Amino acid sequence: MSFSIVITNWFRLLLPLILMVFIGLGIDNVIDLTRANLGIVSHLPFVLLAIAILLGHIFKQSRIAMVASALCVAYWLIQARLQTPLSSGTTILELSLLAGLLPIALVLVYSYKDSNLFSRSFIVYGAIIVMLLLWSYVTLTYFYEGGFDNINETYLYVLPQVSKLPFILVIYSLAMVLISAICVLNRNQIIDVVVYSATLLSSTTFVFFDVAYISSTLFSLIGILLLIYLLSASYELAFMDTLTEIPGRLALESDLKHLGRRFTIAMLDIDHFKSFNDTYGHDTGDDVLKLVATKLKQVSGKAKVYRYGGEEFTILFKGKTAAQAKEHLESLRAAIESYDMVLRNQDKRPKSNKQGSKIRGGGENTNHVNVTISIGVADSSESRKVSVVLKSADSALYKAKQSGRNQVCLA
Repeated sequence: MSFSIVITNWFRLLLPLILMVFIGLGIDNVIDLTRANLGIVSHLPFVLLAIAILLGHIFKQSRIAMVASALCVAYWLIQARLQTPLSSGTTILELSLLAGLLPIALVLVYSYKDSNLFSRSFIVYGAIIVMLLLWSYVTLTYFYEGGFDNINETYLYVLPQVSKLPFILVIYSLAMVLISAICVLNRNQIIDVVVYSATLLSSTTFVFFDVAYISSTLFSLIGILLLIYLLSASYELAFMDTLTEIPGRLALESDLKHLGRRFTIAMLDIDHFKSFNDTYGHDTGDDVLKLVATKLKQVSGKAKVYRYGGEEFTILFKGKTAAQAKEHLESLRAAIESYDMVLRNQDKRPKSNKQGSKIRGGGENTNHVNVTISIGVADSSESRKVSVVLKSADSALYKAKQSGRNQVCLA
């Protein structure tokens, strides 16, 4: 499976749902298997989550380790406190507190940046988890002393045909899952899918808490997914360009092996980029690279885009000739040329209009700049060897540069 498919937001959104559906369809077999290996299965979530915490430290993915830590504490509470019928004692109240506080603990990881486990952020997060546990203890103590009159008819009101969990918490859990799913669809970062998967599976555990061995089954699945996401995070660091957030050179080399019989390769370069950096500063130069990458993501023709290196990008068209791809590339070139980029740091603007004349649009008092791109295009009609076509596209790019820039040149 292509790496570009694996990291799509829809794949990441549907994967835990599909796995959960498979478990639901075979729940009787899962129960029988768990019952036969109860000693191992009941401790499996602890093992998987502990490995996730360790790898989170090694890969400097402390936020995933935070999620694993919160889940580990939640599973320990389930095993230690919630193995009695929901109708007995304070079991339903304790389950409700856990179902309400765990999604909050998961969302809190967005407040921190990734590091190792010995960072200040991880220690602070651990302290917050302890505070939530203390608050829950105080709440339970108050309940023991006769507080919360009629709580079973109000906040803990249950619709048995829906769930044994209080109905208000069922709605709350659904809302938290939907919010985390929206984050996956809009941002599609590793931490988004981690929080989404953990929220989805833990909330499903609480909603269907009366199903035998549901906690050990779904928390084991969460542990497995966290390990997959940790490996995916390290994989992305190698295959994704962190500045532009599009696939990098390694991803390109991987996808070049699966182009098929007909394809087109376009090499793209930002005009006068060195002069732009010298004139406006490297921070603004980075903004230009991000802008171009954003526009590249919008290119039509079902193209795939990559950062080749520096200010150079590559675009792949499967099943298209160079002539067919040229229309899409011309639209891309025009869209970038017409885009007015606002300068954020006015101190780094050129002192004179002449100094930035090659790359600036507007008059002397303008707050905007415009960039242009040159594109070289070649297709598989020249050769079936990808390396030959890539070299030909690069030569066409050089020709576009020599011919005045800001144009699309076919090999």
